[in-house]
Amino acid sequence: MSDPVIYTAVLPTSRATVQHIAALLLSHRVQVGTRAGRRVLGVFAHAVLICRFLIDATRVTQLARDNGMGTSTAYRYVHEALEVLAAQAPGLRPTLLAAHAAGHTHVNLDGTLVTTNRVAVQGPTTRRGRQAKRRVDLWWSGKHRRHGGNIQVVTAPDGWPLWVSPVRPGREHDTSCARTHTDLLPALVEFSDAGHRVLADLGYEGERARLTCPYKVLKDRDLSVDERSFNRVHAYVRARAEQGNAWLKNYRVLQKVSLCPWRIGVITAAVLVVLHLEHERTT
Repeated sequence: MSDPVIYTAVLPTSRATVQHIAALLLSHRVQVGTRAGRRVLGVFAHAVLICRFLIDATRVTQLARDNGMGTSTAYRYVHEALEVLAAQAPGLRPTLLAAHAAGHTHVNLDGTLVTTNRVAVQGPTTRRGRQAKRRVDLWWSGKHRRHGGNIQVVTAPDGWPLWVSPVRPGREHDTSCARTHTDLLPALVEFSDAGHRVLADLGYEGERARLTCPYKVLKDRDLSVDERSFNRVHAYVRARAEQGNAWLKNYRVLQKVSLCPWRIGVITAAVLVVLHLEHERTT
């Protein structure tokens, strides 16, 4: 590029957040024994790089050009920062204990699909009809009609995201994902008592014994008055749960992930940490 155009941009995040991330990166470099003068970028510039990736979904090739480094080096910087941030994500049981201490009468459990580029990885199920010999893509979500990964999100009563799970392939149902994360449902049961509940939608109706779900309308039976009343109250109280997914997907990197889909869980955890830092809120 012989005559590039240079322009000024403003990162939509606070300096305090970037400095906190830089401090985490510095601690990591000290821990792994990085020698002085061996890095292309300092920790502050590295923190800015990862914030651009998360907030604006800036292409890695663009990050490489802007920072005067090779593309492979930029990828290493991105993955390193993702791991450092994801390591700071809150654990499930400490999160539920904090929610209990904060006086939350309930938390919400919901699944969200993080879209990816097309990934042709064969899953365990086969197609129907003329394509019966072909298998369904592992990351294909039949519900959303797109490729992606399933993330389970626990939110506060007002929809604030508290905890996110590792990723599961998009073909899996919310109930299957919740069961696959072996600590998730037992921890939610420990949180539940006479004054605390875990609210979930009909995607978790198979776990009604452990979660509070609405009643499903059946073809051969109408809902009773009490069941309809329960569903109305449940819908009203749980209405803010979807806002947690919106908070996370305000970070454009989660609107469509172009990295390996198995990295979605690490990316989502990193987004959660930055979100908590930016708003100075965990519960």
